[in-house]
Amino acid sequence: MDGIVAVAVGFLLTAVVMAIRIWLVLRRYNRCLPGKKGAVSLLVVAGSGGHTTEILRLLGSLSKCYTPTHYVIAETDKMSEDKIKCFESSRPTGVCKHLYSIYRIPRSREVRQSWCSSFFTTLRSILYSFPLTTRVQPDVILCNGPGTCVPVCLSALLLGIFGIKKIIVIYVESICRVESLSLSGRILYYFSDYFIVQWPSLKEKYPNSIYLGRIV
Repeated sequence: MDGIVAVAVGFLLTAVVMAIRIWLVLRRYNRCLPGKKGAVSLLVVAGSGGHTTEILRLLGSLSKCYTPTHYVIAETDKMSEDKIKCFESSRPTGVCKHLYSIYRIPRSREVRQSWCSSFFTTLRSILYSFPLTTRVQPDVILCNGPGTCVPVCLSALLLGIFGIKKIIVIYVESICRVESLSLSGRILYYFSDYFIVQWPSLKEKYPNSIYLGRIV
């Protein structure tokens, strides 16, 4: 009898997990924009200072039909939101109406923050990032080095592991990184689907990266 109960409980749990996964898939397809064949949902992680400037230059070369675009910035970042709004308002209108949104999450690591305390702040950031990434479920994540991108990309990795959705992670190392990778780059080099560097010296040190020359 105990064995039958165990099998029944296991079957019930499996059915519940499958039901949740099916519900999440249906939610994703219900969010598809009508008449936007081939539209790509994009999540962009922006960072303070030069990171945001570089990522917006990169976005300027993309089709406006990469829509919707979801921006993620650190909650203590005071400048990036204004830059993003200015960039979006300056984009020319076309056949595709471009939609965007901005979200804030706790910063994973402040400048000069100790490594010991960074572990806990990064964990806190992941706890905020995972529900956001699960809700948004972008097709592609694009980032270029701010610490905020690490918990977001790890959350995307978890969605793939759980079988909810495979999200393509594209990491573009900052142009200022000539001889060595940033801390975010050293971490995400092993998890990104496409890891792009802008200097040949980095390509030599990191053979799995993609060298495209200067792109921002």
